[in-house]
Amino acid sequence: MKNFTSVSDIENLQDIIKKALQIKENPLSDTEKGKGKTIGLVFLNSSLRTRLSSQIAAQNLGLNVLTLNAAQEAWNLEFADGAVMNGDTVEHIKDAIEVLNQYCDIIAVRCFAGMKSKEDDVNESIMSQFEKHAKVPVVSLESATRHPLQSLADCITITENWKEERKPKVVLTWAPHIKPIAQAVGNSFTEWMQEMDVDFVIANPEGYDLDKNFTKDTKVFHNQDEALKDADFVYVKNWSSFDEYATMPEVKESWMLTAEKLENTNNAKVMHCLPVRRNVELSDEVMDGENSIIYQQAKNRIFSAQAVFSEILDELKSK
Repeated sequence: MKNFTSVSDIENLQDIIKKALQIKENPLSDTEKGKGKTIGLVFLNSSLRTRLSSQIAAQNLGLNVLTLNAAQEAWNLEFADGAVMNGDTVEHIKDAIEVLNQYCDIIAVRCFAGMKSKEDDVNESIMSQFEKHAKVPVVSLESATRHPLQSLADCITITENWKEERKPKVVLTWAPHIKPIAQAVGNSFTEWMQEMDVDFVIANPEGYDLDKNFTKDTKVFHNQDEALKDADFVYVKNWSSFDEYATMPEVKESWMLTAEKLENTNNAKVMHCLPVRRNVELSDEVMDGENSIIYQQAKNRIFSAQAVFSEILDELKSK
């Protein structure tokens, strides 16, 4: 594993899920693996679970951890090639990355969609710079279009909670929000579910279809109740419009997940990546109910990160 930015960087999904579950049984079983190595965690955006789980995972492997809150603590960064830097940007991103190359054996970066230019976000204007200029492995802690460590944790959580022989039905359902949110989690979860042995569908209102480059042949319902029928897992997440980029077309129907809506499912487990807008995206009764496995998902963020970091360290050792 050279880089980790999407499911395509995983050689065998079931193998890494198995590895993560083994790590979960004994997180401190390999504390010498990262000895003498340094990981740089670079945050251009806010974070709670990603920051803490990545730090714990790295420390469990004996890695030295450098954390940079780049948006607050670093110089104002310039991202444009050929820029004449006579304004308020002080350091070009390729210079910053080159310095990180000198300090770190792994660079992990979190950079949200700008939600201003569809072209920039689709083309991963920031993450692509790290992939281009880094001379060490790059790990995505969420980018403009994907959140792979979250998606791996989601796969781990579904695996833990499904013991039947048949395929589980997994529904990704759109939820309301107070502001436009990027499609990264929805895109990423869709990609990873397409690699899992599940019956996967998406539910979202008209005007909120995800990028077809991610959904591909996945069935999309514009009726939430129809999609939820007989579901075993329901993943709740908001995203803004992709076609009318970063806008919020009017939705007249109620899409907040409630206990009443869950009655249409197969006693489905409820998932959400957090943070969640309670009583906007889903109700308190669902969030705090016995069907919620949301905090289990959050804990599994440690083991998804630790499995990925471990694989990368193995690759570095083999060179």
